[in-house]
Amino acid sequence: MSDHHDHDHGDHSHHHDWGPGYWPQPHRLGQGLAGHGAVDLLNTDRAPGPFFANRKGEGGFHGIQTFGKLPICLTEEDLVAGKIDVAVCGVPWDATATGRSGTNHGPMYVRSCDYKGFGRALLHNHVRVDAFQDLNMCDFGDSPILVGNTWGTFDAVRKFVGVIVKTGAIPIIIGGDHSITWPCATAVADHFGYGKVGIVHFDAHADTREDSPGSLAGHGTPMRKLIESGAVPGKNFVQVGLRGYWPDQPAVEWMQAHQMRSHFMAEINHRGFDSVLERAVDEALDQADHLYISLDIDVVDPAFAPGTGTPEPGGITSNDILKAIRRLSAEVGIVAMDLVEVSPPYDAKGEITSLLANRAIREAMTGIAMRRRGLTQPDYLDPEAVGTGVSRALRTTAD
Repeated sequence: MSDHHDHDHGDHSHHHDWGPGYWPQPHRLGQGLAGHGAVDLLNTDRAPGPFFANRKGEGGFHGIQTFGKLPICLTEEDLVAGKIDVAVCGVPWDATATGRSGTNHGPMYVRSCDYKGFGRALLHNHVRVDAFQDLNMCDFGDSPILVGNTWGTFDAVRKFVGVIVKTGAIPIIIGGDHSITWPCATAVADHFGYGKVGIVHFDAHADTREDSPGSLAGHGTPMRKLIESGAVPGKNFVQVGLRGYWPDQPAVEWMQAHQMRSHFMAEINHRGFDSVLERAVDEALDQADHLYISLDIDVVDPAFAPGTGTPEPGGITSNDILKAIRRLSAEVGIVAMDLVEVSPPYDAKGEITSLLANRAIREAMTGIAMRRRGLTQPDYLDPEAVGTGVSRALRTTAD
């Protein structure tokens, strides 16, 4: 095993800018899945498999709030018995946020903001695909959180997500601040192989900061951590939507030196979102064997997503981000996705940020189902959804 896979508690000379009291950090999180928290210690006599916590016919705002009223799985055995394709889970952690707090409430609100319930068709009207019918999906609950213990929590998250990936299911992870991408993507790389996973990273910020002073991690450092650990090489990153006042020039030069492919909002404004998305899809296809999407909700303009820790005006529209997630999931295919930085205390009264996050997850599910059906054409849309382009009053019989 190569050196970067080992714990390294030594002194890192490039980390000395913070001065006395700085905590040198190991490059790699732990290894193995022993002691994972994906257990059910209360219902010890039940047979393995998914089970519903709701009554048939309940509306979205009734009953127990699993994501989309999906059945529950709590253990690896449940996932295997249910032949689960997609497992939604939460990581309610925000102890490494530097801006507005509250993202630990994200998983709860993203689940509960949905008005949909049982007993109705859930066809996506753009593509006429119902992921809830085509896929076996579940809510896997939330990862263990060790309050006040960053390192212990991150290793617990890595193991928890690792259990999902081990079974062949695709984890869709609701954060939590963006630091959780470090353990989550590491779990995926542990399974598929270091250097085999690529990340399309939607964010207003590059999250390649060297470190946070006096902390074991921060929500501005996860992409650098993944690169430094060797889990995801820089050339396997495609970033979309960067704007504002960071990264600074040294960080940009570090990103370029590590071959990261970054698309700033200036490029999107200049060339158009569709053009940049096409390029990002092409880059995702050639960058690695397996694709992971990391969606920081602050990539979206705060007019559409105000409930986030570090809002940055001038971002992507909600419509564009939903299309991008669906296209990547269908055309490229994904093995995991995280959605982070939803901070419900700062959301609008209508919970529009949580609702957008909920729909982004549904877009990923739809894209996965599309790919299973072979609907992988660029920007596929159902012909009936697109329409004829001609007003009915002007149509001829031939039309």
